[in-house]
Amino acid sequence: MAENILRKLVKNSQMAIDDGVYDVDVNLEKSSKDFLHAIRTNPHATLLTEVKFASPSLGKIRTLADPVSIANQMIAGGSKALSVLTQPHLFHGSPEYFMKVREAVDVPMLMKDIMIDRIQIDAAKKIGADYMLIIQSLYDQKFLSNIDDFIDYGHKQGLQILLEVHTKQELENALNTKADLIGINNRNLDTLEIQLKTTETILSGIEKSRPILSESGINTPEDIQYLKKCGADAFLIGSSIMKSDNIEEQVKRLVNAY
Repeated sequence: MAENILRKLVKNSQMAIDDGVYDVDVNLEKSSKDFLHAIRTNPHATLLTEVKFASPSLGKIRTLADPVSIANQMIAGGSKALSVLTQPHLFHGSPEYFMKVREAVDVPMLMKDIMIDRIQIDAAKKIGADYMLIIQSLYDQKFLSNIDDFIDYGHKQGLQILLEVHTKQELENALNTKADLIGINNRNLDTLEIQLKTTETILSGIEKSRPILSESGINTPEDIQYLKKCGADAFLIGSSIMKSDNIEEQVKRLVNAY
């Protein structure tokens, strides 16, 4: 099963590359702000909030609406960075949404995609992304090879790397790379099930040498307080905010978890 979902995600990206999705002709500026600095200095919960309209696990989350208005509500609520999906297949994302938001806001932005090729990294640079996502299991399960070269290429293009893991072994492998930020996905990509306990299990007994972002399944201030106790330094939250009737208020509630 795992293989099937990961294989599907890799295929989706290949399809998007073949379709010319990443052939963008812009040169947008990235943010003047530094997300890692925000994580270190923010007295409240540091949120990376996600503008997304669909996902493989939930299907449609919110009717397609103006991503800029959503992004502005998130920032008004206290979000320190934004993640915008650029993967069209399954996620209803696009580089166009990303560019619209990028032109409107000055917070660090993560290009959220299944990155398998340098073409996508080149696109990330052009659209003004500060961060790109790499998934450790794609390397550990041999869908891709040479993670160090890929990270190095990203750094050369001026991007910071969010490297996502889901097991202790993947975390140990990730800490051997030069990734700037490690994300722990509480969602099992094999089954799409979410368990917040994943963050606790993975971090127990580990010497943290990099900030840790806990991702997926975060709905309440209590969830954030629990994950902080487990060792998470920042929180990626998408669906529970996108489903909310009042995005700004929902973000504010979560930011003020501590």
